[in-house]
Amino acid sequence: MDAYLAIASRRDARRYRPDPLPEAAVTRILDAGRLSGSAGNRQPWTFVVPTARERLDRISGTVFEPGNIHAAALVVAIVVSGKGPVRFDAGRAAQSMLLAAWNEGVSSCPNGITDAGRLREALELAEDEEVAIVLTFGMPERARDIGARSAAEWSARANRKPLDEVVRRV
Repeated sequence: MDAYLAIASRRDARRYRPDPLPEAAVTRILDAGRLSGSAGNRQPWTFVVPTARERLDRISGTVFEPGNIHAAALVVAIVVSGKGPVRFDAGRAAQSMLLAAWNEGVSSCPNGITDAGRLREALELAEDEEVAIVLTFGMPERARDIGARSAAEWSARANRKPLDEVVRRV
């Protein structure tokens, strides 16, 4: 897939079919995060993949959309530690995972954290670790034909501010 088309056509999805993800897709999604750039190549992340239903139930109570956790075929908490731009690096890893998923035909959504303390406990994190974001992945409930539109058409249909409103040249 063309990278710009992937960026222009990708949308967050909060509803997934109950199908499991192919293991090859899971590996590619996680590896895309691993391959992301980071400041000084420090790679300050760990990708925590909870699988036990009891743990997922605990995690669901710590994000804005608990249903995303329950419906997802894959949940990934991006955990960071250290100093410097570790959250920026986590964002780079997250975006790589989201785009890799889309390339595999997998929908995804970042989930905002409402209770960082309870989430840390649910994931059994070390004192110096914190969750930057929780990502959910699953087969889309409603299929989207990416090739039905050009990247420019997807861009024009996006619910985003116009480019001239978000770019300031000085």
